[in-house]
Amino acid sequence: MRNNIRENPWEFGGQIEIKMYRNIRRNAETIGLSPGTLIYIGEKQIEEIKITAIDYNEADFQEAEIHSVEECFHYKDKDSITWINIEGLHDIEVIKKLGNCFGLHLLVLEDILNTEQYPKIEDLDDYICIVLKMLYYDQQEDEIVAEQVSLVLGPNFVLSFQEGREGDVFDSVRARIKSSKGRIRKMGSDYLAYSLIDVIVDSYFGILEKLGEKIELLEEDLVSDPQPVTLHSIYNLKRELLFLRRSIWPLREIVNSLVRDDSELITESISVHLRDVYDHAIQVIDTIETFREIVSGMLDIYLSSISNRMNEVMKVLTIITTIFIPLSLIAGVYGMNFKYMPELEWPWGYPLVLLIMFSMGCLMLLYFKRKKWL
Repeated sequence: MRNNIRENPWEFGGQIEIKMYRNIRRNAETIGLSPGTLIYIGEKQIEEIKITAIDYNEADFQEAEIHSVEECFHYKDKDSITWINIEGLHDIEVIKKLGNCFGLHLLVLEDILNTEQYPKIEDLDDYICIVLKMLYYDQQEDEIVAEQVSLVLGPNFVLSFQEGREGDVFDSVRARIKSSKGRIRKMGSDYLAYSLIDVIVDSYFGILEKLGEKIELLEEDLVSDPQPVTLHSIYNLKRELLFLRRSIWPLREIVNSLVRDDSELITESISVHLRDVYDHAIQVIDTIETFREIVSGMLDIYLSSISNRMNEVMKVLTIITTIFIPLSLIAGVYGMNFKYMPELEWPWGYPLVLLIMFSMGCLMLLYFKRKKWL
């Protein structure tokens, strides 16, 4: 456990506070602007935007890397299903051109460019916009990293917008489309959107597994040898769980809206699959709440352990003090230096007094042991 604790135990909490400050500062920059003003709120992750398009039906499949956003325009009117994935949101003109082509409202584009908002869903009849958080566990930094993913579901297309961090969780969906395994090539764009949401939700279980391992290691350290750094680790873990809860909690309402809303873009057959995603989301949220209760209990255990350790120290000091009180009394009596004290002239007075003091200390120790105070 010692190797898993950072050199700076407050590092993660400090990073969250810095991020919150930056988010507030960025959002303050939009005050006074008219609705629909497109401003990228977030950190630039890659130098150039990467656009890929996957077009398929039951019999055919095509994948292309798009070098110019205009190359995406002809996909809008095709009868096949098209998935256009955009990695990198800092080039506002590219996002705006793509949005104009597919008829996206400026407020929707504003939500896509604001990477610091809560997950949400917007149903605009012709299309549905879903904002989610894709989570990774950074092994080197030992922290959870969040990336915003926006999905736009249309009649025959799905647009996915990512911040552009290295890698994503969509590789399994791409592989299923390429190999024509399962039902994905036979279904419509709503099934594709469901598949993307499903892999995002499934990735949360990997994060929970990592946090569960951290909690187990921290519990062992808490029971064996609680130290001040243990308290810092508990505090950081609470912040991680709070961050995770804020990123995932709205997902329940998002999936529930997709299931219950009578949108023409969601067929009845897909609603069954979405209910399964809803169950997974509930399971993730319940696990997070369980972890939060465990960590809160760990904090109480730490405080109790420290209190018990202090009580043990005070008990030992009290016993030592109690033993030396009568010994100090005897030493004080014979340290008064009166001239007429008969014991001062005894040849064996000094060893007799030492024997009496030693006997009293032993008797008191036996008494304390019999009372089980030791």
